[in-house]
Amino acid sequence: MSREVSGREIEQRSEGADGMRIEWDVPVALSDGSIVRADVFRPDDDKLHPVIMTLGPYAKGLAFQDGYAGMWRNLAKNYPDALAGSSNKYQVWETVDPEKWVPDGYICIRVDGRGAGRSAGQLDMWSQQEARDYYDAIEWAGTQPWSNGRVGLLGISYYGANQWLVASLRPPHLAAIIPWEGFSDFYREGTRHGGILSRFTEAWAEQQIYTVQHGVGERGATSGATGEPVAGPPTLSDEELQANRVETMPEAKRRELLDDFHTAHTAVLKDIEVPVLSAANWAHHLHTRGNFEGYRRAGSQQKWLEVHGHEHYAEFYTDYGVALQKRFFGHFLKGEKTGWDQQPPVQLNVRHVDGTFEARDEQEWPLARTRWTAFHLDARSGALTTKEPADGGKAEFPATDPRGVTFWTDAFEEEVEITGPSAARVQLASTTADTDLFVTLRVQDPQGRDVRLVSAIDPAGVLTVGWLRASHRELDEKLSLPYQPWHPHTQKLPLEPGEPVTLDVEILPTSIVIPSGYRLGVTLTGCDFEFPGDEAGPQLYGIPLRGNGTFVHDDPDDRPAGVFDGTTTVFTGAGLGSRLLLPVISRSGE
Repeated sequence: MSREVSGREIEQRSEGADGMRIEWDVPVALSDGSIVRADVFRPDDDKLHPVIMTLGPYAKGLAFQDGYAGMWRNLAKNYPDALAGSSNKYQVWETVDPEKWVPDGYICIRVDGRGAGRSAGQLDMWSQQEARDYYDAIEWAGTQPWSNGRVGLLGISYYGANQWLVASLRPPHLAAIIPWEGFSDFYREGTRHGGILSRFTEAWAEQQIYTVQHGVGERGATSGATGEPVAGPPTLSDEELQANRVETMPEAKRRELLDDFHTAHTAVLKDIEVPVLSAANWAHHLHTRGNFEGYRRAGSQQKWLEVHGHEHYAEFYTDYGVALQKRFFGHFLKGEKTGWDQQPPVQLNVRHVDGTFEARDEQEWPLARTRWTAFHLDARSGALTTKEPADGGKAEFPATDPRGVTFWTDAFEEEVEITGPSAARVQLASTTADTDLFVTLRVQDPQGRDVRLVSAIDPAGVLTVGWLRASHRELDEKLSLPYQPWHPHTQKLPLEPGEPVTLDVEILPTSIVIPSGYRLGVTLTGCDFEFPGDEAGPQLYGIPLRGNGTFVHDDPDDRPAGVFDGTTTVFTGAGLGSRLLLPVISRSGE
């Protein structure tokens, strides 16, 4: 039984505090007559100012410190500049801190999406309805008496992903966007990696979305800033809450192939016209690809790519991130001379094995000076070499073994940089009618210890990874590139047990400078790779973090026994083509 809740029992309140004019729970009228609720933080003056906005499902009133205490503690400990200069009492997960933006002449607006937080209605994540609501909210903000008519979007993750969607609708008052670590392809990045269901999104929805759905009310958290429930009133039953939301994640699980459902949740990137600063993380299984693809495919004439490392939320709040954001918005929202007109198209933070970064500006992506280098697999010796092996060989592994089979280069005699997208071609056979292939790049030091870097959602993550379900191996020849195979995922091609087939696997873009004496490897598995010795480690959402963070692919409904628990055989040798294609970059800059 569902219960319709209007949300009109919530009252708008205003106050002056911390040098700002703050309006809580402002009603924003939507084109269908519904309303959503917004918190507005404005400079304490009567001038016109640009707007920075987010709209989404995380509850605008839930303090970062309360909702994400562990991550807040990590931010405070490892990135003190992120918290400095603010009381932090208005900090909310993955949105800007008003105390750092309002003094610079910006209006910060946080909108609870329909059915989330303080906004009544049916929750429908990444939907066309949400995008239309966002359009309406942007137009509302752009026409208020305190607005200069320019609205910018800035937020992480969900608040990055839905920027692509609404920007493709071209709201007239939208002036620029910064999707910070936000996916742009609902199927390939959001739910199914290489056609394999990611368990993250279902666990995420249970932990982060349904806990702040409108109607959780008194059973949920209370805002420290207002004393009001962050997800109500009212307080509804579990049955009523379920009736008031579209079950996006279960529906995505039910649909193995890419269809209209997934397309409706994916932006038409070529329709985006506003200036874009796409900020990517080198190691986020959910978002990395989306920021690179968003940059590459957006129709905008003015677009930039920035790539950083560290945890998913860190650089957004640091002085580095905020300065970058303000230079971009200062130029496009305020017309200031921030130097952005001289900003190179690509700004990289190249990774080193010790966890440090090297800032470097580039003119394009992938880099024009890339030496695309084939590293061939040799099953007879376990080697990974730039010379194709003359003799044939094969290597077998159980598809359920997270160690699989690994191929290593010799120790490098000189420093080698790998920066860019990569691909793998693997000839394999399975004892079953289908199998999954996971391709994990690794680096080891001279003592044989794996290099493990802080990734977005894992304190000791893998370098990069690619995935492909064998039955999804069909290629779109028109869209495929040598370094980026493109799979339509619209039909299944079952395996004949024991018969070899060729799989072309897209590997997420990465960057690493490998010192002399270190070696490079690739591990092939039929399930998620796990570093040796990681049996007991930290967990998030009940998922052990063993190199891939929370992005695991172990749903028994998607990977049923009898199909995905066979034996996989990899074939190598002359003419078989099992190899990696890696982007080797000259360190001299030539």
